[in-house]
Amino acid sequence: MDYRLLGKSDIKVSTLGYGAGHIGGENMSDKEVDKLLNEIVDLGINFIDTARGYNLSEERIGKFLSHKRDKIVLSTKVGYGIEGYQDWSYDIIIKGIEKALQLMKTDYIDVVHLHSCNLDILKRGEVIEALKKLKQDGKIRLMAYSGENEDLNFAIESNSFDVIQTSVNIFDQNGINNYFGKIIDKNIGVIAKRPLGNAPWRFLEIPYGNYCEEYWNRMKKMNIDTKGMSWNELALRFTAYTYGVTTCIVGSTNINHIKENIENVNKGKLPEDIYNEIRAKFNYNQENWIGQV
Repeated sequence: MDYRLLGKSDIKVSTLGYGAGHIGGENMSDKEVDKLLNEIVDLGINFIDTARGYNLSEERIGKFLSHKRDKIVLSTKVGYGIEGYQDWSYDIIIKGIEKALQLMKTDYIDVVHLHSCNLDILKRGEVIEALKKLKQDGKIRLMAYSGENEDLNFAIESNSFDVIQTSVNIFDQNGINNYFGKIIDKNIGVIAKRPLGNAPWRFLEIPYGNYCEEYWNRMKKMNIDTKGMSWNELALRFTAYTYGVTTCIVGSTNINHIKENIENVNKGKLPEDIYNEIRAKFNYNQENWIGQV
C-alpha cells in the first residue's frame, strides 16, 4: 500500500481508505465488524472515514480499533443530530466532537468535516469558528469540509480548511474541472468519495430511484470502453491517480472485495491515453453535470 501526505500536514494516509458507513447498521454483528475492521487495518489501509450520521459506526470503531489508534487516521463528520442542540450551530460542532471522542475512545480526531452543509451556513461562519477552536485545543488535527459545487468552492476559497472531501469518479469530474486547480495551489488534502460512482454497471436497465440513477445515465451517454479491464479496476485507478487526490474511500462489508480493491489500486496509474479518453468523454458529453452530494 502506498501512503501520501494529507495536504500540508505530516499525516500519511493510505491511497485506498475505508468508508465506514457500511458498519453502522445492525445487519452486521459486533463480532463480524471486529474481524472486518482489524483485517482492513492489517492489510495496510490506515484511513478510516466515518460520520455522526452513520449510526453505530463511530461506536464500533472505538470498540474494535482503539487498541490500534497509533496505526490509524480517523476522519469523521459533524454538524447535526444531537438532541437539545440546533443543527449547524457552534455548540453542536463542539458537542459533536465531544461525543465522537468518547465513542471512538480517543483523545483527538485527525480529520473532522462539516458534513455537506450549505453555502449560507458556511457564510455565517460559526461552524468554521467551532472547528478552529477544536483545532486550537488539540481535539482535532485537521479542519475539513465535505461537499460539492458552489458550497465546496466557498470552502476552498475561505482558506479555512486543510482537507476537503468530494465526489471524484469517471462519471463525476466536475470537481476536477472546476476546483482541483485551486485545491492543488493551496495544497489542500483531497479525500475522494464515491470512486466507484456507486457502481452503475451493475444494472442492465436504468435503476429508477436508486442512488446511482444519475451516474447510470452518465455512464450510458459516455459509452466508455473499459479496454478489457473490470469496471472496478478502471474506476479505482482513474480516481486514485487523478492528480490532486490524496486518498479514495470505498466502503464494503466483504473483505474479499476490499482485497480486490487494494490489488486494483496497486496496479498504479491508468495508461495516459486511457485516462485522457475518459476525461474527454466526460467533457464532451456532460450537460451541466454537477457534483453529486
